[in-house]
Amino acid sequence: MTESVPDRPSNLARLLGFGGLIPFVGLALASWIAPPVYQFELVRSLAAYAATIASFVGALHWGAAMHRSDLNTAAALAWGVVPSLVAWLALSMNASTALLLLSALLVACFGVDRLMYPRMGLSGWLPMRLQLTVVATTSCFAAAMSTMAR
Repeated sequence: MTESVPDRPSNLARLLGFGGLIPFVGLALASWIAPPVYQFELVRSLAAYAATIASFVGALHWGAAMHRSDLNTAAALAWGVVPSLVAWLALSMNASTALLLLSALLVACFGVDRLMYPRMGLSGWLPMRLQLTVVATTSCFAAAMSTMAR
């Protein structure tokens, strides 16, 4: 029961992917302009959202391992849990440090995907993945800087 995986994002995937940037951009912007009393909750919310997204991106490798018998299943399964573990660790840190670690984690996730997606026949997804990663990472970094600026 193996179905063909689209080699590039559908319109719905693009809509959902770019729609998922709304919390990143919104919370990062709010961390700069909201009254200081709300800043902790805003950056903590962004860290929690970034951790959730990093876990999701890692889990995609589990899906690939279950779907494709020709992949290095052990490597895909092992990598698939790394983002969740690092994201969980980040959530035990102060918010600005967590956001910096999550920024680096999102970049690392893209780096692994850049290596793995061609092997999965998913190279067409990489341009969108890069765009999503740049905006998400920039948002996390900007929110981390907002905590240091106040």
